[in-house]
Amino acid sequence: MADEAPPLVRTFNFRVQLLRSAGTQADDGLKNPLCDGGFQECTGLGIDMDVQEYLEGGRNDAVIKRVGRAKYQPLVLKRGMFFKRGGLANDELWRWLQNIVSGKRPVARYDGIVEVLDNAGQDTVTARWVFDRGLPQKIMGPQLNAKTGEVAIEELTIAHEGLRLTGGTS
Repeated sequence: MADEAPPLVRTFNFRVQLLRSAGTQADDGLKNPLCDGGFQECTGLGIDMDVQEYLEGGRNDAVIKRVGRAKYQPLVLKRGMFFKRGGLANDELWRWLQNIVSGKRPVARYDGIVEVLDNAGQDTVTARWVFDRGLPQKIMGPQLNAKTGEVAIEELTIAHEGLRLTGGTS
């Protein structure tokens, strides 16, 4: 009987990739793509439309509604990790934020892809959202505990300038 690899146990439901935004000229030593990872929770996949009210003179029985600006909620990714090849933790996300905080200009922006994987733990993508020109708004590491050995990112918040649902690949 040949040695068989143990079955892959998937603990992540969402795959996330960060790619350098077009037109970004930042020389921050970070690669394109910045990183790939997986997370257990993702919120902020929504758009709020600002609806303007127009009060038309002489029309007292209704208010005209007009389209205003779209507001994109920040993406919040919880309980996950970005990886380098070989399975090591990727520190480039932290360096991206540290470069911004330390005043390194121009600021690097990254587009991103959030893919929802099927329930069977396969790599089949059931839905894909793409966001534009992301900036790290907040990163929170884990509470280190020698008993669990967890090093996952507890929470990552990314502010961005656009969001599209592009479907999945079945």
